[in-house]
Amino acid sequence: MKASQSTVAGGSGSGSTGNATTLGRTGLGASTGQRLPVPPRERKPALAALAVLLILGGALASAYLVMASGQRVSAIQIAHPVAPGQRIPASALREVQIGDTGIEYVRWSERHRVTTAYAAVPLVEGALLTNAMTTPGDDAALGRVEVGLALKPGQLPADGLDPGTRVALYAVAGGQGGGPRPGTLLSADAIVQQVRTGGEDRLRGDQTMVDVAVPPADVALLTQAASAGAVAAVIVPEGTRIAPSQPAPAQQPTTGPGSGNGPGNGGGQTTPRPSQTPAPGTGPASTPAGG
Repeated sequence: MKASQSTVAGGSGSGSTGNATTLGRTGLGASTGQRLPVPPRERKPALAALAVLLILGGALASAYLVMASGQRVSAIQIAHPVAPGQRIPASALREVQIGDTGIEYVRWSERHRVTTAYAAVPLVEGALLTNAMTTPGDDAALGRVEVGLALKPGQLPADGLDPGTRVALYAVAGGQGGGPRPGTLLSADAIVQQVRTGGEDRLRGDQTMVDVAVPPADVALLTQAASAGAVAAVIVPEGTRIAPSQPAPAQQPTTGPGSGNGPGNGGGQTTPRPSQTPAPGTGPASTPAGG
């Protein structure tokens, strides 16, 4: 019995050895823990350095944009509207802080230069002033003469006048007299330059001070009427042409029945007549004394 067991064991051992040898020859032994050869990795230090540089460059650019957007500068903003052709007053400018992000603006330190310029386009309230909005001269008022007027209520539109508005100026009946006849066209094309009210001035509390630019040929009559306070301004619509009109004839005093100036109506002034001078030798007859 022992011999047979040993034989079986020996047979089993030899069989197992042969199977192991067969598996090893077929190459399946790699699944038992053996690894296949792997080629060594090729390192590229240049690409790694480029990636690092790109990362650093992006970080620096982001930091610059954040710092630039946070940097504030003083710029000029329009405080109230200014019409084209009007000189930009200092009261129409105010200082604002903006981010220096590349937008166009005029620095607050240049406000003194701006007050000597004129508006090239309509300047609206809240707009950021740029150099393209200003011009060194007033082309519309070029070659004109500026005249100051003191207008009372009724001598200008109820809504007032705005700088840059074109108006026609007429003579009206003034309280001081001495001006042109009422209805005379003083200027058919005047441009309003500045408008200001009397304010706290008691003598001019109800008057509006208006500066107008007129052609030189209109200055003589206009200044005469302005000194008498006998000027009225009317707005001329766009495309409207004002033609000179004939002034109304002066009223002459009349005499006769029914009028207050005739004889027998309590006196009054009559139209003077030229005196008649008697011809030589035809004088009135004299009455002899004592006759």
